[in-house]
Amino acid sequence: MPEAARDEFWKDLKPIEKVFQRDALPEVYMANAPTKDERYYVPFTETVSSRPLWISPTQNKWCDILMAKSAGLVNRHYHPHEVFAYTISGKWGYLEHDWTATAGDFVYETPGEGHTLVAYEHEDPMRVFFQVKGPLIWLDKKGEPDGFFDVHTYIEMCRNHYDKVGIGADFVDTLFR
Repeated sequence: MPEAARDEFWKDLKPIEKVFQRDALPEVYMANAPTKDERYYVPFTETVSSRPLWISPTQNKWCDILMAKSAGLVNRHYHPHEVFAYTISGKWGYLEHDWTATAGDFVYETPGEGHTLVAYEHEDPMRVFFQVKGPLIWLDKKGEPDGFFDVHTYIEMCRNHYDKVGIGADFVDTLFR
């Protein structure tokens, strides 16, 4: 139950009793998602890490917070599906575009768009909330496919990291829905 209402107009409203449908799973609630506890950030590249927040192995989708504490780079790639991003802090962009995102900025990536994600030096670390659907297709210098990264690759990477830092490999399973 959330905190008790005081003066809100709905203070006498009772919660519904049938919260979940028969086969529904509980929500994922995570306080302080962009935590400063770096154990929760899985190294994605040498300069960028990812904190998984929600993972759907069956839909090949995930939500995460991408973080770079200083200048960072994510390999060239494209997404065959849309991606949504919301900037929490820091400064980032794509080498292929004329904008630079800072705190409060929203980005919608169209399916099939290739780009090179870079994080800039900034007084605050780059922290960006991403909702990713489907794989990342790695690209070579000419923009041609050169491998992939999908939800199953991500899960394995998370399990290995969480086991290594003492959180436990099974922690990632609590994010599956």
